[in-house]
Amino acid sequence: MERQFQMKYCLTYLQRCPLIAVLLLVSLLVGCATGPTTNISSFSEKLNFEEPKYQPVPVAPVQNPPVPDIVQSIDLWERIRTGFDISDPEMEIINRHTKQLVDNPTYVRRVLERSSPYLFYIIEEVEAREMPSELALLPFVESAFNPKAVSPAKAAGMWQFMPATGKYFNLKQNMFRDERSDIIKSTRAALDYLQKLYDQFGDWQLALAAYNWGEGSVGRAINKNKAAKLETDYFSLKMPNETKNYVPKLLAYKRIIENPAKYGFTLPKVENHPYFVTLPVTQDIDVDRVITLSEMTREQFLDLNPSFNKPVIMKGFNQEILLPYGKAEIFRDNILTNRMPLTSWTAIKVEKTDSLEKIVANLGLDIHQVREMNSIPKGMKVRKGSSLLVPKMSHNLGDIDYEIAQNGILSLEREYVPVPVVMKCQGKKCVAVPKNLANYQPKNGGNPKAHQLATSKSSSTVKKSSNASSGSNKSSVKVSPKPNTKSPAKKEVTKTQTPKAGDVQVITKSAKLAEKNN
Repeated sequence: MERQFQMKYCLTYLQRCPLIAVLLLVSLLVGCATGPTTNISSFSEKLNFEEPKYQPVPVAPVQNPPVPDIVQSIDLWERIRTGFDISDPEMEIINRHTKQLVDNPTYVRRVLERSSPYLFYIIEEVEAREMPSELALLPFVESAFNPKAVSPAKAAGMWQFMPATGKYFNLKQNMFRDERSDIIKSTRAALDYLQKLYDQFGDWQLALAAYNWGEGSVGRAINKNKAAKLETDYFSLKMPNETKNYVPKLLAYKRIIENPAKYGFTLPKVENHPYFVTLPVTQDIDVDRVITLSEMTREQFLDLNPSFNKPVIMKGFNQEILLPYGKAEIFRDNILTNRMPLTSWTAIKVEKTDSLEKIVANLGLDIHQVREMNSIPKGMKVRKGSSLLVPKMSHNLGDIDYEIAQNGILSLEREYVPVPVVMKCQGKKCVAVPKNLANYQPKNGGNPKAHQLATSKSSSTVKKSSNASSGSNKSSVKVSPKPNTKSPAKKEVTKTQTPKAGDVQVITKSAKLAEKNN
């Protein structure tokens, strides 16, 4: 049934689509082989892309009879309209958000255009789950349909998953890839989450509120209203402003799509057929190679594949790349004649905590290149167990290890650099001063407690050095000449030393000020 549906789709709207799929499969399976190789010239023949995995909705004839109508539909917007099923009451708050959109037509048109590559796939998923089609519009509110969006709170992707929520729904996040930005996986996770919330609350507006605010928060708000014998619908709950406006914003977009002429809009044409084809990667390949071979711009590629954090796409991550149908055909043609290496990067696992300089020196790599590619600041050590992306050398031409691809992390720690200090003393009152402030002199009127040595070891040294006649520790201590004044003699002791772990250095406010001004 699935294949019949696909063929009907393609014959109606993409007459050559089955041909593209067959040609792509045949051409990319020619000479297919996986695993390490040392023959650079054969890399292009080793990439094994399987058949495009576009999966039309599996439809049972009885349960979903309107499939022929969907195929005959010319415009995707009309298809979306037929699935609207969330209550849209006439309320001031919804009217206000609708007016805001009407007053910003340029922004609305830009967002509508941005949504066009993704809407078909999303509505397919929504309809397969028999969910209201308003949910396909939720990325308008969450991210303005920007799959590369990252919020100040670290939510990412079109559906704005927080890190913890993304992990809960098996969206992998490592140094190589963040699946919260993956078009297919994040969409499925978001709809899974919304279905879970609907099953919990029994209302789509409350499910949407929980998606934004959290299911625990919505549950508590409902219980509070129940205790007060108040209504428990979305518009009756006491919620933060963001959540209070969340559903009204979605309904405002719904109104414009439902009746664009009423609000002065002309919707961009979005064809009712797939925009992209899915190609599973069975051998490592650089992002740049895919871009070159498919004759796309970097922006075009990242619009469909924003989850890649590094310049290499790895077989071991069970990854897929998305290409527009036309570009997939170009990719197929060019891969047949390509003789360039498909990847120039690999990854290594750090066996012990060490400086980046020592790690790359042992491998004969350019430290600046490795530092830039892995975003490692100077003065940082790479911790044991971390993964580093490095250029491919003659001895590591194989694909990136599966474990690294799946769980690669980069953990850093600051290198310890001892700071030499100078002990400045007047009598028994001393202070540890950074060496670059060696000329600092404690004021006589300072707080005596602020000048006391904080360790017994340092105090002992000072006591010995303060008695010039004892002759102790003369080799390491310089005693200043006795001042020719009427005031009691004070001996100034200067000693350069490196603080050890556990030493406490007491520095006066004047010293801190002097250091700041230095």
